[in-house]
Amino acid sequence: MGTRGVLIDIDGVLTVSWRPIPGAARALELLRRAGLRTVLLTNTTSRTRAAIAGALRGAGFDVAEDDVLTAPTALAAYLAGHHPGARCRLVNSGDIRADLAGVDLVEENPDVVVTGGAGPEFDYATMDAAFNDLRSGARLVAMHRNMYWRTEEGMRLDAGAFVVALERAAGVSAEVVGKPAEAFFTAALERLGLSAKETAMVGDDVVSDVLAAQRMGIRGVLVRTGKFEEGVLDRIEGMPDHVVGSFADVPALLGADEAPSGQEAQDR
Repeated sequence: MGTRGVLIDIDGVLTVSWRPIPGAARALELLRRAGLRTVLLTNTTSRTRAAIAGALRGAGFDVAEDDVLTAPTALAAYLAGHHPGARCRLVNSGDIRADLAGVDLVEENPDVVVTGGAGPEFDYATMDAAFNDLRSGARLVAMHRNMYWRTEEGMRLDAGAFVVALERAAGVSAEVVGKPAEAFFTAALERLGLSAKETAMVGDDVVSDVLAAQRMGIRGVLVRTGKFEEGVLDRIEGMPDHVVGSFADVPALLGADEAPSGQEAQDR
């Protein structure tokens, strides 16, 4: 297939509720032993990169902070480039301030309303304040617009539903910085140091992960874990390049399931 690097979604592909999906840790090891470069991508906004790497290590994955590219880190770069010096109201579940260096976070009169992952913080008072900020001229920047994600207890509503509500109510359009934004995949390719045609993307979200990557020329691999549901492929326009049972099947797909036992893991 000519694949030299793999972009890997985390939630729903490697873990569910931070518990490892069977065979995923071994599959990541096999990819690296075969010499494939890897970057872990996530729209998770409830934890910092350091915390995500720590949680993955606790789940049995050999992962360092530099292996992880998150929507919050992409957000900080985006704000610096597109809204330098902006006062930002952050609506998010979880403390990610450590990944928002240089971002001016305020409680009132923002220039930009930033949304992250949904949780108890998305209550009426907060959403009403954000709505009025937007009506007063603030811009809306979303770290992602995922509609839901899977936990051990089942599907949970995510921030995308609230982003759509704010767009409709305030008559604005959100600027999106995480998946499926092209800039997010571009940053991931730069991290790999590879071109799109040399890269595969593995995800459980057929739209935001797989088809978005394929539009950039990246080979798309959909796994039947995480938020995947039977019948989803009948409801979308476009098809993944590949559909596999789980991330454990990816090394065989990429010809990396029998890496030489003496080969060292790649330098990440």
